[in-house]
Amino acid sequence: MRNAEFDREQVLRAAMAAFMRKGYSKTSMQDLTQATGLHPGSLYCAFSNKRGLLIAAIEQYQSDRNQQFQGIFGHSDDVLGNLTAYLDHIVLECLSCDSSQTCLLTKALNEIAEQDDEIQAIINHNLHQWHHALTAQFEAAAAQHKLSGERSSSQRAQYLMMGIYGLRTLAHTHPQADTLQQLAAQLLHDVCL
Repeated sequence: MRNAEFDREQVLRAAMAAFMRKGYSKTSMQDLTQATGLHPGSLYCAFSNKRGLLIAAIEQYQSDRNQQFQGIFGHSDDVLGNLTAYLDHIVLECLSCDSSQTCLLTKALNEIAEQDDEIQAIINHNLHQWHHALTAQFEAAAAQHKLSGERSSSQRAQYLMMGIYGLRTLAHTHPQADTLQQLAAQLLHDVCL
C-alpha cells in the first residue's frame, strides 16, 4: 500500500482550526476529513487516530508560534518595542474572532490534558519553552536597564503569560479593540515595574 501524498503542515493547520473551533471531544473524524480534505483512511494511516492527529497538530501549532515569536523578537534589539509588538499581535488575534487564533495549548489543556499524561507532558513542555523564551527577553531588557523593580525575569515572564491568558479569555466577552489595547499596554507597563 502506498502512502498518501499531502501537505502535512496544511493538513495539521486545518486540523488545528477544527480542534480549536469545536474542542477535541466534539470534533469528529468527519469534521477532520472535511477540514483537511483527506479521506479517513489517509488520516488513520498518517496519524493512527484522532489523538495522534491532535498531538501532531499541537506540535505544528508550537512550531508556528515559535516562528511567529522569532519573527517579532529576532530582528530588533529593542526588547520593549518587541514586547509591545508581540502584545499588539495577540490583541489583533483576539479581535479577529477567528477560532484558528485561539490558543490550542490552552484549549487542549483545559479539555483533555488531565486525562492524558502524554498530552499533558507535551503541553507542559511547550509552555515551559514559551516561559523560557519570554524570560530571555526580560533578561535582555534588564541588561538594557529598561526595567525597574526587583522581580526576576522568570517572574516577569510568568506574569506576562498570565496576562496574555487573561486577554484571550476577556476577548471572548469584551472584544472591543480599545479595551484590549489599553489592557495590553497596562500589562506591559505593570510587568516592567
